[in-house]
Amino acid sequence: MSRASAAPPRLVGDLVVWLLVLAELLTFGILFAAFAFARLREPALFAAGQATLDLSTGATNTVLLVSASWCAARSVQAVRAGRSRQGARWLLGALACGCGFLLLKSLEYAHKWREGIDVAENTFYLLYVMLTGFHFLHAAVGCIIFAVLWAPTRRGAYGPQQCHALETGAVFWHMVDLLWMVLFPLVYVLR
Repeated sequence: MSRASAAPPRLVGDLVVWLLVLAELLTFGILFAAFAFARLREPALFAAGQATLDLSTGATNTVLLVSASWCAARSVQAVRAGRSRQGARWLLGALACGCGFLLLKSLEYAHKWREGIDVAENTFYLLYVMLTGFHFLHAAVGCIIFAVLWAPTRRGAYGPQQCHALETGAVFWHMVDLLWMVLFPLVYVLR
């Protein structure tokens, strides 16, 4: 196929979602900067707070989020290849991984609250709950998007020429994943 007859490149997903992604990245960027600045001001407090976080839980959540992104990408790929039912199965995989993240994060929060730790405890826990809680809400929205897209994907509503909604959902989830890739090292790992 010659370049003249090739379709022009297009932005995958809806432009509004890309604008939302940029706004969310800016918002999280401000929160990340606030966390880093507060840690510089109170290094002992942040070191003590971070020591209470379970790295293995954070690492498991990382695997779940990356796996959900992979499943979402495979779903789009399958639908583009005309395999809607396979795409729906990959979408269910993404949803399962996303729900696994939400469950594990909920258990982590419950454990902290049973220990008597809340946002009023100190600056570290305030920012920890703000960052991870805001991310949690985004992951919940991503799971809702996967759930809403599943039935139309399964019945073949999307195909090689029309998978815009599915691409948009995947773009949103990839943002959720990207945010965690900054959040996890910043909050859990870097001491």
